[in-house]
Amino acid sequence: MLPPGPKGNWLLGNARALGADPLRMISETVREFGETARFRVAKWWIHLITRPADVQHVLQDRVKNYSKRTTGYGRLSNLLLGDGLVTSEGELWKRQRRIVQPAFHKQRLQLLAASMVRATTEMTGRWTGERLDLAAEMTHLTLRIVGETILGADVSAVVDRCGESFAALNEGLMRRIMAPVNLPLWVPSGANRRFAARVREVDQVVYGMIAERRRAPGESDLISMLLAARDEETGEGMSDRQLRDEVMTMFFAGHETTATALAWTFFLVGKHPEVERRLRAEVSEVLGGREAGFEDLERLRYTRMVIEESMRLYPPVWSTMRNTEADDQIGDWSVPRGTWLLASSYLTHRLPSVWERPDAFEPERFSPERAAARPRFAYFPFLGGPRQCLGNQFSMMEAQLILATVTQRQRLELACETIEMAPLLTLRPVGGVPMIRRAA
Repeated sequence: MLPPGPKGNWLLGNARALGADPLRMISETVREFGETARFRVAKWWIHLITRPADVQHVLQDRVKNYSKRTTGYGRLSNLLLGDGLVTSEGELWKRQRRIVQPAFHKQRLQLLAASMVRATTEMTGRWTGERLDLAAEMTHLTLRIVGETILGADVSAVVDRCGESFAALNEGLMRRIMAPVNLPLWVPSGANRRFAARVREVDQVVYGMIAERRRAPGESDLISMLLAARDEETGEGMSDRQLRDEVMTMFFAGHETTATALAWTFFLVGKHPEVERRLRAEVSEVLGGREAGFEDLERLRYTRMVIEESMRLYPPVWSTMRNTEADDQIGDWSVPRGTWLLASSYLTHRLPSVWERPDAFEPERFSPERAAARPRFAYFPFLGGPRQCLGNQFSMMEAQLILATVTQRQRLELACETIEMAPLLTLRPVGGVPMIRRAA
């Protein structure tokens, strides 16, 4: 038996509604048809799942039956990321993950904490105006941090240009992913020329990083690890194109998700004075006026809970798609081969059947006791199963240290009441997060 869902247009199905506002479309579908639904976009049938057990079935229990062979991942690969860790599959993905994983080991993360705090301190020291866009500031900061710590490159001179290019690419990619049909990039339309120019801008930076590391190899940065890697059978190293795909993936994904999570966190803290008071009290008690360090993370518990609750309400990676390789059954519903599975952390994180007061901002939900009582996939901001984000610990450490450092050094007041969501590849705040600096 197939689940119910909206019929849509006879030719394109629900393509127009999904393309206009995908988050609104799937939210309304769940409200009308229940926690599992099915709808059509042009020739593709999409099975929308939200229940934690169903998400676990796709991302963990039956992961081999659900590939990334979808139009969205295909366009993401062809247009920007190539065969990097996010888009690759099978033996290529396994090999890449083995090479990349040491860059995120706990022992290495300990060495990176000081760089994160230093970059954040320098950022706040440059703030001179009264008004700030915290979304833009977090983008610039996380670009610098991922460049210095993971990629071993000084990108401070190009963070403005890269931030603008990645923002434009994020929007352009989402338009192309949502459109049933796209003009090939070689067609010289205005949109295509602008998109290609942005890709060339970030390619220039990425290939520059690779060239610098070829001239002067490092010891433990990711580019040096990739350069040193050899194929087990042939002994060959990676081509520049393979290197480019991995570095591009880390450069884009390694800054975008953390920057977006922090932008929404500052927005939510600004709207909830009682949360801000408790956050400041913890930072003051734990740090006592000194800089934060890796050893403080365990004691900055409420700081972490604030970030986790922010990512519940506004998960940076708000959805993921999979292709069904063989007929399956998920819960009470049949899933025919070739069906696309859409799992949305945004919807699952707000399910009334799982979360009390799902739209309220309550960091205490993430106390160890309450978190342990929830189903495993009730919360999956970094996805889950074998394809869980490799940089999840890096990202959480970075976010914790940045939030604690900014809270310690600045007093910020939200300059707006509401901010709309832009459901692009990440869930970006429309117009940024405007804030006002107050005297400490």
